[in-house]
Amino acid sequence: MIAMLLAGGQGSRLGVLTATEAKPGVSFGGKYRIIDFPLSNCINSGVDTVGVLTQYQPLKLNQHIGIGVPWDLDRRSGGVTVLSPHQKGEKGAWYTGTANAIYQNIEFIEQFNPEYVLVLGGDHIYKMDYSKMLDFHKESKADVTIAALEVAWEEAPRFGLMNIKDDSRIYEFEEKPPNPKSNLANMGIYIFNWDILRDALERDNKVHDNSDFGMHVLPMLLDEKKRMFAYPFNSYWRDVGTIESYWEANIDLIKTVPAFNLYEEFDKIYTDADHQPPIYTGPNAMVQGAILSEGCEVLGQVTGSVLGPGVIVEEGAIVKDSIILENCYIGKNAQLERCIVDLSCTVGDGAIIGCTGGGNIPNELKPKIYNTGITVIGEYSTIPDGMRIGQNCVIYGETQPGDYPGNLLASGKSIIRETRNSDTGGAA
Repeated sequence: MIAMLLAGGQGSRLGVLTATEAKPGVSFGGKYRIIDFPLSNCINSGVDTVGVLTQYQPLKLNQHIGIGVPWDLDRRSGGVTVLSPHQKGEKGAWYTGTANAIYQNIEFIEQFNPEYVLVLGGDHIYKMDYSKMLDFHKESKADVTIAALEVAWEEAPRFGLMNIKDDSRIYEFEEKPPNPKSNLANMGIYIFNWDILRDALERDNKVHDNSDFGMHVLPMLLDEKKRMFAYPFNSYWRDVGTIESYWEANIDLIKTVPAFNLYEEFDKIYTDADHQPPIYTGPNAMVQGAILSEGCEVLGQVTGSVLGPGVIVEEGAIVKDSIILENCYIGKNAQLERCIVDLSCTVGDGAIIGCTGGGNIPNELKPKIYNTGITVIGEYSTIPDGMRIGQNCVIYGETQPGDYPGNLLASGKSIIRETRNSDTGGAA
């Protein structure tokens, strides 16, 4: 079995966090990136040939994956291969759907002559032993096996759902139904017999330019009476596709008994982490219920938060219930609450962010993205000294005191400026 990992998604619901980064490349849990989880699952499951399909903003993701050393995927035969859209014949073509992306890489798969192909998303937080799913696939004599998770009934209409018989054979799909018959959600993790998948991809590509597994290929195979089974998964799984779910999944890591455990000796999560100096906490520092990554320097207070590598929290600063990504600087006496601060940001002395009151007013530019009281600071942004910033605010770029009338950015407001490292087109 080889794996094909779909990692080209934009993740637009993560707002400024994906302005210059594909969703699978976004930092998570301090020193990790989201894509580290399916890659680690592969090597922990004995799957040592992985194609990673990238498209949107691939540079940082490609640099992170490299030749696959952290995941023991730097192999002469197999290993990890980054697969970007490429030109065939007279013109090139973007990946236009999940199944289309696999179709465009049939030649890559064929060179390994696999019996089975594992198709994964690159943007979920979970641990899974895919070898057990393959055992289930073989025992069921399945053509297709789909990983399935029971979700809360009130959440079921948000998912693609499967209706199954007593032997777990799938007899019906429902795509985000208003009145679901089951709460068994499609996790977007598939095992196909390769001969079945190749034939389906070639036939569907003649019909749909944007061939998609959930919309086209799987319903077609079900109509053709192929043997399709649901593989039950009962552990932690999170789609961190929104600001709130991303924040919540990070906070899950710091509970006394975490819902998702990064500290187990088995099924470790691997990443490409630079060697950093040790963590330092000053004589007056206070740290409670927090994750501090390598190279952090804490002189103030950090509670209920996750700090990436190289974060500095100065004396008198208070960081509460926040996610601070790599190489950020939090100035003296600054206060942050329910914030996500992307990499290499500077928060000035005495700045107050996310805890100024003003109510949970949705963001005026993107109310569907920023609406849960979490303020987000985009990468390489600068907050001047003494500014007060409310909830559901978005800041992107090197801001100046003049950008804040009365030194205040009210809840639900945004400031979008250019940064020294990136173009902000559509960043908010």
